[in-house]
Formats: sequence, C-alpha cells, structure tokens
Amino acid sequence: ISWEVQRYDGWYNNLLHHSCGSVGARLLRLLPANYADGVYQALQEPHVPNARQLSNAVARGPSGLPSRRNTTVLAVFFGFHVLLDILGTEKPGCPAEFLNIRIPYGDPVFDPAGTGDVVLPFQRIHWAAETGQSPNSPREQTNEVTGWLDGSSIYGPSHSWSDALRSFSGGQLASGPGGRLPRETDGRVPMWKALDPSTGQGGPQGIYDLGSAWGNENLFLQAESIAWFRYHNYLAMALAQAHPTWSDEDIFQHARKRVIATFQSIVLYEWLPTLLGRRIPEYKGYQQHLDPSLSPEFVVAAGQFLATMLPPGIYKRGPKCQFQKVPGPRGSFPAVRLCNSYWSRQSTGLKQAEAVDVDNLLLGMTSQIAEQEDNIVVEDLQDYWYGPLKYSRTDYVASWLQRGRDLGLPTYNQARERFGLDPLQNWSDLVLEKIAALYANNTAGLELLPGGMLETNRSLFSVIILDQFVRLRDGDRFWFENTKNGLFTVEETREIRNTTFHDVLAAVTYADPTDLQPHVFVWSEGDPCPQPQQLTAQHLPSCTPMMVLDYFEGSGAGFGIIIVVLCCLPLVTLFVAWIVAFFRKRDFKKLQKKQSTSVRREVTAMEWHGPKTDSSPVYIQLQADKVLKVLDGRGSVLRSISLKAHQRVEVILSSNKGNKALLLKSPKEYDLVLLFSEEAERSSFIGKLRGYLEESSLDLHISEMKEQSLMKWAVTQEQRKQILETFFRHLFAQVLEIDRSNAGELNFESSQKAKESLTCELSRAEFAEALGLKAHSMFVDSMFSLADKDGNGYISFREFLDILVVFMKGSPEEKSKVMFRMYDIDENGFLSKEEFLRMLRSFIEISNNCLSRDQAEQVTESMFRASGFQDRDELTWEDFHYMLRDHDSELRLTQLCIKGVPEVLKQNLHNRVSFIKKKELKGWSQAQGGRPKSGHHGHIWPAKPQNDPSPPVFARVNQYQLHLYTEAQRKKYQRNKVQQKIQEFKRFVENYRRHIVCVVLFSAITAGVFVERAYYYAFASPSTGIAQTTFVGIIISRGSAASISFMYSYILLTMCRNLITVLRETFLNHYIPFDAAVDFHRWIAMAALIFSVLHTAGHIVNVYIFSVTPLSVLSCLFPSVFVNDGSQLPQKYYWWFFQTIPGMTGVLLLVILAVMYVFATHHFRRVSFQGFWITHHLYVLLYVLVIIHGSYALIQQPRFYIYFIIPALIYSADKLLSLSRKKVEISVVKAELLPSGVTHLQFQRPQDFDYKSGQWVRIACVALGTTEYHPFTLTSAPHEDTLSLHIRAVGPWTTRLRELYSPESLALIGKLPKLYLDGPFGEGHQEWNKFEVSVLVGGGIGVTPFASILKDLVFKSSISSKLLCKKIYFIWVTRTQRQFEWLADIIREVEEADRNDLVSVHIYITQLAEKFDLRTTMLYICERHFQKVLNKSLFTGLRSITHFGRPPFVPFFNSLQEVHPEVQKIGVFSCGPPGMTKSVEKACQQLNKKDQAYFAHHYENF
Repeated sequence: ISWEVQRYDGWYNNLLHHSCGSVGARLLRLLPANYADGVYQALQEPHVPNARQLSNAVARGPSGLPSRRNTTVLAVFFGFHVLLDILGTEKPGCPAEFLNIRIPYGDPVFDPAGTGDVVLPFQRIHWAAETGQSPNSPREQTNEVTGWLDGSSIYGPSHSWSDALRSFSGGQLASGPGGRLPRETDGRVPMWKALDPSTGQGGPQGIYDLGSAWGNENLFLQAESIAWFRYHNYLAMALAQAHPTWSDEDIFQHARKRVIATFQSIVLYEWLPTLLGRRIPEYKGYQQHLDPSLSPEFVVAAGQFLATMLPPGIYKRGPKCQFQKVPGPRGSFPAVRLCNSYWSRQSTGLKQAEAVDVDNLLLGMTSQIAEQEDNIVVEDLQDYWYGPLKYSRTDYVASWLQRGRDLGLPTYNQARERFGLDPLQNWSDLVLEKIAALYANNTAGLELLPGGMLETNRSLFSVIILDQFVRLRDGDRFWFENTKNGLFTVEETREIRNTTFHDVLAAVTYADPTDLQPHVFVWSEGDPCPQPQQLTAQHLPSCTPMMVLDYFEGSGAGFGIIIVVLCCLPLVTLFVAWIVAFFRKRDFKKLQKKQSTSVRREVTAMEWHGPKTDSSPVYIQLQADKVLKVLDGRGSVLRSISLKAHQRVEVILSSNKGNKALLLKSPKEYDLVLLFSEEAERSSFIGKLRGYLEESSLDLHISEMKEQSLMKWAVTQEQRKQILETFFRHLFAQVLEIDRSNAGELNFESSQKAKESLTCELSRAEFAEALGLKAHSMFVDSMFSLADKDGNGYISFREFLDILVVFMKGSPEEKSKVMFRMYDIDENGFLSKEEFLRMLRSFIEISNNCLSRDQAEQVTESMFRASGFQDRDELTWEDFHYMLRDHDSELRLTQLCIKGVPEVLKQNLHNRVSFIKKKELKGWSQAQGGRPKSGHHGHIWPAKPQNDPSPPVFARVNQYQLHLYTEAQRKKYQRNKVQQKIQEFKRFVENYRRHIVCVVLFSAITAGVFVERAYYYAFASPSTGIAQTTFVGIIISRGSAASISFMYSYILLTMCRNLITVLRETFLNHYIPFDAAVDFHRWIAMAALIFSVLHTAGHIVNVYIFSVTPLSVLSCLFPSVFVNDGSQLPQKYYWWFFQTIPGMTGVLLLVILAVMYVFATHHFRRVSFQGFWITHHLYVLLYVLVIIHGSYALIQQPRFYIYFIIPALIYSADKLLSLSRKKVEISVVKAELLPSGVTHLQFQRPQDFDYKSGQWVRIACVALGTTEYHPFTLTSAPHEDTLSLHIRAVGPWTTRLRELYSPESLALIGKLPKLYLDGPFGEGHQEWNKFEVSVLVGGGIGVTPFASILKDLVFKSSISSKLLCKKIYFIWVTRTQRQFEWLADIIREVEEADRNDLVSVHIYITQLAEKFDLRTTMLYICERHFQKVLNKSLFTGLRSITHFGRPPFVPFFNSLQEVHPEVQKIGVFSCGPPGMTKSVEKACQQLNKKDQAYFAHHYENF
C-alpha cells in the first residue's frame, strides 16, 4: 500500500481542521438559528402551526402520478443510501427532550375514537453539549457518521466497526451462509433494531451487519446496502485472483479504495444530475479552505425531496421481466407494500431465497418509476411511518416538520435569499393557498420545509442539495479525482468515471446486463421491462394500523407480588424469630426442668372445664384420708376434693359418643368432669374408685345419661365463680347496708340462682382464695375453725356474715377478741406462749416463713416483757388487749380483705392504709423536726376514699403524721394547671437539655443532607433528564440515601463504649449525654429504618417508571448500562430488582435489616439474647453491602465513604481496644450460688483495671463459648482488690452459667472456669457523687450498681475523702427480703461502717399485701415492736426500715423536698424493671411541676 489510507472516522481529511467531517462533528449553519429563545427552545404552537395539521395541508393528496423525468424508484432509495453515508442525525439527544406532536381531535388515523388527547412523542436529536448555553452559541446538532462520501455506509464510521464487518480472509466483508448476504447481527455491531410496526417483532433476526446502523430501515434500502456489500467482495475476489501474493489487508484496502471512488463517481456524476435534472459543475481540484460540513438545511431538504418521490409499493421482478406477485393477508398483490416493510423481520430462513429476493427487489426498482416530484407524500409515510417509542406508527412529514424546528431552521424566505432566490411575496406563488391561514397570512413566518415542498420547480431544495454535494466533493482531500492524493492514476480515474450503477448491479445480481437499462436511475421509452402500471394504494394490501405498546403489560401481578414480599419481609422475619424464640423457650424450660426434680406422672384422663375452654390432661390420686387429689402433668396439685362430709359419692357416666365421659358430683364445690380416651380406661377408673370407697366406708351411686346432658348438668368452675360472686355481693350488701340496686336485687336473677347462691357453702380452698392465702396456712386454719361453727368443713352464708360484721363494724376490742378466740386452740379462755407463738408464725407465714422459731420466740418474749407479763405463761383476753394498747388505730382500720368484691361496693368499704416510716435524721436540729434524735417512728397514711370531699391525703392523718420528716422550710406556691405544665416543660428541658440539643442537631444534619441531595437532583444536577423522568422517586430515594449514609455511619459512634467511657469524664459530658448512647443508638436505628423504607419506596417508584420508560430515554439516564438500539423496549421490573448490583444488594439489605431489627426488639432480645447477638453482628455484612450497593454508580458516584470513613476508623480503633482486652483469660477466685437464682462470681482484677462505682463490664465464659458477651454491673467497689458480679439466672446463658458454677459441675471439672472480660464502661449511675442528695432506687436484680456505690460511699467517708454527696437514700424494692439475701449482707456491712449517717436505707417488701387487713396489722405491730426493742427489722435483721407494699414515690420525694430545702437539685438513680423506673420517672415529673428542689432522674432498665 503506497498511498495514504483514508481513516474510517473522517478525521484528518482536512489537515488544517482535523475534525472537519469527522464522526461527531457539528452541522454547519448556513443561516442563524431560528429558536424561540434564540438559544435552544424550538418554536412550538401557537407561534407555528400544529405539525399534523400542517402535514395534512401540505402533503396530503392522490398518489399514482409518475415522475416528470421518469426517475426510477432505485434512484430514490439510492438517494436514501447516500444520505446514510453522509448523515447520522437520528440518534436522540441526552437528556431526553421532547417536541411531542399533538394530534387534532378526531384525526381519522391517529384519533379515530375522537378522544382529543392523543399525543405522538417526538424526541429531539443529539446536540453538541457545549452549545445551546447562550444566544452567542445557540444549539448545534452533531453528525454521528462521517460527513464525507467515504463509503461509511458500507464500511462503518469507525475502525472497530469496520473490523467487526470483515472476515479477515481474502480482503472480504464477512458474509452469512451462501456468501451473498452479510451476517445477521450478533450484537457486536451496534445496528439499529427498531420494532417492525406491522408485526411488533423485534430482535436481531433479519437485521444484517452493515456499515450504517440504519441500513435495515426497510427492505429496499437494505437491498441497496447489500448491493454495495456484494460489490466490495466482487472486487476483492478479482484482486485476489490478480494478485495472489497480496495479504488480506492489501486486498481489503485496494477494494475499499476502488468501491469508495466508484460510489463517489456514481453519486456526483450519475445519480445527482438525474435527481436534480441539472448539470454538476466541473471539478477544479481540492479546496482546503472550503468547509464541506453538512448543513441542517440540507438534512431536511434532501430527506423531504426524496420522500415525496416514494411510491406506496415496490415491484419485484426476475431477470426476464417477470414481475412477481407478492403474497399478502388476503390474496396476492402486485408489489411489496412500503408501510409493511419497515424494519421487516420476515426472514424465510433460506438464505438462497433471501439473496434472490434482494436481486428481485433491485431489478424491480430499476423498472419502476417513482412518484411525481411534487408536495404529495403517500400515506405509507404520512400516516404509517414507523413510530417513535411505544407508538407503532407516526406521521413522517409532521416528524420532519418538528425536526426542522428542533434544528432551528431559518424561514423559507431567509433561505431563498441566502441562495440568491427571490423571496415569497404572496401566497399565490405557491401551489396551495390553504396553508396561508395556518400561518395567519404572514409569508415571513412560513417555515423552510413546507415552503420548499410547495414549490413546483423544487428550486430551493435543488440549490441546497447541489451546494452541499459540490462542497463535499471540492473539500474532500481523498476525492477520487484529486490527482494530488496519489490514490489513482489518470487512467484509473477515467475508468472509475466510466463505471455506472448499471455496471455495479450487473456485477452483483444474477441479471444479465441486457436485462437492465443502461442508465438505471431513469427509465426511458424502449428500455427493457417496463412497469405494469403506476402503483397506487388501491392496488396493494392495507397498512397495519397503529398499535400502542404497553411496556408494563403482564408485569403488574409480578411487580405487586415483589412489593408485597418486600413488605412482608418483617413479618417473615417475625415468624422466623417466633420459631427461634419458641425453641429457645423450650430449651430453657428443659434446662429448668433438668434442674428441678419434678416427677412426671402418666396422664390418665382429660379434665373438661366448660363448653368454651380447652380440656387439660390430669392425674387422679386417691388418698387414704378420704381425699381425692387432681394433679397436673408436673405433679402439682390442682384441687383436692374432700369426701369426709359425704355419705355417698354420686358418679354419672355418659351413654353415647364412645362412653368416655364421667362426672363426679361435688355438692358444695364445682364438679369434676373427666374424659377418657376409651371406655376400658373409664371402667378401670370406676373399679379403682369403687374399691377405694369401700375401704373408706362410703357408698358409690352410678347413673347414666347422654354426654350432652351430662355436660349441661355439671357445675363448672366458671358457674361456681358466678355463684360465689352473687354470694359475696349479697353478703357485703347486708354487712354494709348497701343500696339494694347497687348490690343487684334478687328479683333480677332467677329465684333458682339466688337460692343456690345463698344456700351455697364455701370450702376451705374457696375461703383461702377469698382471703388471697394458701389453703393449708395456719392463719386460714385458725380463721376457718373459728368461722365454721357447725364444724361441717364448710362455711355457710350466716357463718361468714357473723365474722365479717366483726371485722367491718366491730370495735378494736371486738377484733382483738376474735383474734384471741382464733388462736385459743384448746378454748380454755387463755392464750399460752405456745399459742401466741403459733399466732405470730401464722402472720409471718405470708412473708415466706422468713423467721426462725428462735426469732419468733425472741419477739414473743420481748412483747410479753414490754407489757410486764414476763412472769406469765398464759394471757387472758384482757391481757392480750392490753398488749395491743398502742395500736388501737391500726385495729380500728383493720378489716378482712376479700377478693372479688364488686367495684361498686369497694367505694363503700373502710379506708385502706399503707405504711411508711422514717428513721430520724441524725444531725438535724430539734428546731427543724421538733422530735428527739433517736428512735424509729411508724406512721400510717390512710388512703382517701373516692367520695371523700376532704383535702388531700396528708391533710387528714392520725397523731403520728404530725412530723413525718421535718416541717417545710420554704413557702409552697400554689400554681394553676397551665403554670404547672409550663414548670413541668421547663424542668423537662432542664433535665434533658443535652439530649434535646443532640437530637435536634443530629436531626437537623439528617434533614440537611436529605434536602441537599433532594434539591440537587430536583434542580441543580448536571442534566441527565432523570428528574424529569422520575421526579418524586429520585428526590425521595437520593435524599433518603444521603440520610441513611449519614445515620448508618454515625450510629457506629454510639457503640464505641471505650471512647464513651473516656469522654464522659471530660468537659464534653456537660454537652453530650453519653449515658444515653444506647437510647440514641435505638433512636438513630429507628430513624434510619424509616429512611430505609422511604428509600425503598422511592426506588419502587423509580423501578416502575424505568420499566415503562423507553430505551432511548434510559440510555440517556444510564449510559453505562443501556445502549439505545432503537428497540425502545425497556428492561422488565425484575431486571432492576434481581439482575443489577444495586437491586440485588438492595433486596439483601432489606432482608438483613428486617432480621436485625426484629431480633433487636425488646421481646426477642429477652427471649433469645444469642439470636440478637448473632443477628446484630450482621452489621459487618450490612456495611459491605451498602458499599457495594452504592459503588455501582448507577445514578451518582459513590458518596457513602464521605460519611463512613471517620466513624468507621474510630469504631475500629475502639473495637480493637476491646478485642485486646477480651482475649485475656481471667481466673475466677470464688463462685457461690445464692438464693433466687443469683450466682456470685469473684474474679481477679486485671492490671491497670480502673473503674468507678456504678460502671459495668461485659463477660464471656470460656467454657460456654467465647463469642457471646453479656453486660453486668460490677458489685465490687473500686477500692477492693477483686472484682465481683451478682448474676441472676433469667435466660439460657445465665442459667447455663449458674449450672456451670454449681458444686456438682465444679466437682466434675475440678477447677473454676475462666472468664473473658471487656470494660469497664460508664453509665449514668456513676454520677451519684455529683449531687448533694442522691436517691438510689433498685428493683430486683437492678440493685447491683448500688451495691458497688454504697460500698464505695462508705469507704470514702471512712477515710474522710472529700465528697460533694452529703446524704444518700437507698430504696430497695423486692418481692421478699429472702430474694436477695446477699444484698442484705452488703447493707449490713454498710450500716456497720456508716459512722456519719450518710446512708438511709428503706426496704419495700412487695409480696406482703398492701391491703390493711388482719394479717398485715398484726405483722406491722410485731415489726414495730421488734424494731423498737432490738433496733433491727424482724424481716431483714437490718437497722434499715422495712415497709410493706410498693414504695409511694411521690410522697417520699415530696418529703425530701421538705427535709432538704436548701438543696436545688436531687439526683435520682433507678435501675430495675421498666414498670418501676416509669413510676420513679412519673413521680419526678410530678414533683418537678413545683418550684422546689429539682429531681434529675437517671435510669437503666433490664
């Protein structure tokens, strides 16, 4: 190759302007742009006529008129092929802009239904991005192929395209089977693949790989392209034969050079003169300074010039003039219909037949004369051109009118003047006058396209086309006639000039040269094979009407299912969590059962409880003392039926339904109904019962009835309850003389029911239940024996009434007499010390027998001694009453607390009371309190009855109330409710100001990043068109994505425990509430969840919109993902969800979030901490997926790292610090199992382990697996050498830990298992020493932080350490003092070491009835006496004050305000069950409404 090979992409043709005519070069405006705004906005209605109306006015008319110059159809399609070679302006621009064509109401083709709302989409073409910014630089469109006549329609507009077309063998272009057709496209070459509008077919079938992407637009243009493909291979074959030594590249480039030169010669010297009917100026050599760029005016003029000459159909003929019939839907037709041939996929599959078809079409076009060169365009183009986007048809002329406006073309007159033609003066100069009305008779407004079409002589279009081709020829350095480029010799140039398209066709078709006229672009009289007739639409099959594609068709159900599945993810996770919880509970129960030694018993029957209640399995035991016991599966006694009072036992059997039911009548109780699995089992039971009754000398009476009647006859537990309810109602109505209507008159109930109720008698069990006691307790025994006058083992209405009258209305004397009689067992009128002891024991029984016999004897002796009866062994009633002399008021208020009293009666009962008492505060002067400095004083606060109009509870108290703590030192302000609310709000802000500031600040940043991204994508982003496509979806999804990125990053800081522990000791603790880190973590997590849901919702909107958005728009939005190939079919919804990285990672993230959030809920955390622990470690996967999710950069470049890097580094450092500690094994020094399931562990204190009282650690046990860490508060004080924990067994891990350290287990292991330790970590309780007065409230195992604090406080005070804290009140709330005996030991230590009276301890035992009844009255009397005599509690053995019932926080805190008037702020620290901490919080809020000492509450729930 000795010459310069022309580049494929058009570059460096002009060595002065290298990019001139290259791919992507701008079009050259011959006249200034005519835009509405002078920059880029196209002229639209009403400034210009409606495109469809204008199309109808300009181009509508009869077809069938032949060309004036007998131009053949071959010349027309050759012209379109030439345009493909130099023009590629079809590519839509980005971002997608539309100049939609509004269809007039009732248009017969596009709006036959007359809806008036049909709009045909029209997308603006690609423009140079740097243009269209100002009037100085209006928008300029680009050409996507080379602007030279260089065969780019044959070889492609780029080197890679050309390579993809080549076979690299013999210099040939790659062909399909048979060698006469190009290859069908396989996707390597970006061929345009628009849908076939007649069939809706798409895909690569029938689409050939050609040099131009649009070469397959219709069968006829495709045939022209194939002719040139064949011509190249024809020349390559000839060259290969002539030069066998040449390489593939040599042959290919020689053939390409010759083909391009032949193509140039035919275009300029054969086709163009024929088309325009005028001579072409002679070539005067290459002109380097001439700009050959294509003009927008040429783009429109050439397209429309050719379009008016297209016929509605094209003939096919064989070589010997045989015109072929074309099969159609209804018979055969003379020609191929143009409108049904766009993007045709009708491949026969026989390549040989298709190759022949191409020949037949080429020959047919040589014989067929084109339509007349006028303004008429056939309906195949005007009504049935292949449509844009989802419309299968559009109007070709209207589209080109819009294209002209898109290009900013000058007006008709401006163009004529530019080319030296006379401007239009009046409308009569043009063919049609009706368009004058459309332009309001303004000739200056007439656009170039309609004006040029309406000219009879086509003068304007002709001059524009001629100018363009002459410039293309003269400005092309590689033009074949340019002798200076060294491409051809003079001889070769002459040979090329003499080669015509006839020669090309003769070479590439099977036709004989004589079967073609010499000049194939014109058919003249005498030429071979004249056409049968000039075709009109009537001769041809009708065009397939317009269809509107629904891109979402068939996707609705699937899309809906995906949304439902995504919404159900939490429910599915909930179900999984429920299953996990179920198995964890089951395993835990097994663990508990393993520890307990309960005996399982075989189930012999099912007990029927009633018609709407499930039956339960029971085991029947027949005992020797005429008692029949019903046990459950675990061996617990459900009920005992005494048969002592019965002479005969009545049993009723069912006589149908398999004879399985048995009813055992229990006259004064509810009946026992048993269902056996089969009749044999029932018979076996009856046999055993009969034998048992005979031994007990009792008769058995058996009868039978149907099962239904038996069950109706049985008295169920529910029915018995109703009877007892009526019993108590009438009982209290009589005692308290309640209005009969309130009690429920007997008339309202059936006489049968009333009679039943009043004649019914209470069994011992029912009597005990009424008192809220166990049936076998001493108190019930004594009381029952006293009330049961007839000794029949049941209490009648009258017997109960007698005892109730005494307690409800009796004087203290009468009540003490009843008590005396109850315990005078031998009824000799004296109460011996033994009987007194028994009485005492029966009262104390309710507190779980906490007193030993020695302690009880001690109390008895001291009470006798205090009354001066130390020398007596027996007391008379008078002595007994004298002993209770100081407690008249208590006895006066004593009553029997009966369960099940109707609400309406309760208001009429005597007042109930609770207790609180106060150890006198040492060091306060008598002036403050007016009381002596020693001793303990009990006080009774009566509750205020509902109907009592008197002042509040503290106004009306007995004589003990006068000096509860100390008198108030400051004036109380009476405030109205509004002022109280304002004060409450002020105090709330004061208490939570740090929290509020942090939450507001964090929320503001979150909202800020949301708004910034939302605004950016809505209004400020580089225009990709995404905001116009999915406005709501994009601003929600991008805004929430930014918020999520921020929140998921900074949530890590709330879990940097080591950092928080350090920072809370710095000045930052004044501004940031580090103690609320976990609450803040939860709050951020919930907010992030909401934003995650928003983000998902935004993307669901996006996916739907993208699923119905055409490909041309999607390729603008996502250029890295989609290539616009003309098919316009978008990807289906499932592609977005499951076949993209963001989609798949998004779905996985939702699954992970659902799992993490469900298992992190309070309930599941308690049931399965391990489940919470494992699922929460999915956060690592969560962050990995978030990074991958954003890294795909589908919409924006990744930004997550901006937020994530800093928190991630801090968190990683914190975690590494924890890991460095975690893996150090700590030896356990001591392990003991304490009551109430508490395990006490004492272990080595690691070196440099500094902590403060109230702090907590995380431990894992080596023997139980090292992955599961649990948090526990240290109960050791900082000055101690070892660390200690008190761990209560409530869940599987703590239960297994307890089991591991049990003596049995340790005996097997032989040593104490070691621990891993992580911590210490700070929390609010460690701030107890920052207040002058602190109140510590511990409930249950929540007392652990206070054990450490109390020890620390006393130690510091003992070494005279400087303390801000002057007084601590410790309130210990426990069900029973035995529950946490270990704490009692710690309190005892504190009491002994507390020389300065710093600590005041109050113990509340909640298991004892709060109700002021007979039991608690006596208990109270004994406790007060014990404390007075021995200075310690009867229950705990501590000096601390013991109270019964729940602590009344409001009065307690209220009294602190009075006791410490000079203290501005009191710290309240609570730890325990949520119910308790809520009560403390409410009390603090209530008291903070007052203008007195302010209560700052810090709490921790477990």
